[in-house]
Amino acid sequence: MRADAQRNYDRLLEEAKQAFIVHGTDVALEDIARHAGVGIGTLYRHFPDRYSLMNAVFIRELESLSERADDLISADDPADALFSWLRAVGAHSAMYRGLSSAILAQSDGRMLQCKAQLRQSGGALLSRAQESGAVRDGIEVSDLLKLTSALVLCAEKNPEDRKTFDRLMSLAVNGILAPREAPPA
Repeated sequence: MRADAQRNYDRLLEEAKQAFIVHGTDVALEDIARHAGVGIGTLYRHFPDRYSLMNAVFIRELESLSERADDLISADDPADALFSWLRAVGAHSAMYRGLSSAILAQSDGRMLQCKAQLRQSGGALLSRAQESGAVRDGIEVSDLLKLTSALVLCAEKNPEDRKTFDRLMSLAVNGILAPREAPPA
């Protein structure tokens, strides 16, 4: 990529990130282009649609979640490691109003890069937690990501109650944990 094209690309990503944080993912693409100092045609040359721009912005952001998963993979408590990572995913998603809706729209084929990276990062944590017997079998990482995104959406709809996500995540965690055997009588 030419140096000027690379600068435009990087400015578009930075402006999009800031716009998504402040205004949500449905912000006008024309506003992003204008703030980046380029025309809308330049934006569309780099990103043919809103979702390709969202993927590009969030892929960079998801690297920190992948690193977090790598750090947690050797934790003493595999279930706690998984749930810590899911809470980090929720916190990340909550920064960008509308990201959870886009990720939940599984059937439309959008946000594929983000979804793949999240599934890969969380998959190892889930497998380890299931192998330890701490988390129920039959749960897939995509289930947990959908659940986390749904909880973020609920929290977005109740901004006055800042504890919504934490309460709902605690309820979900209890349903995901494998049942413990009752102690002998």
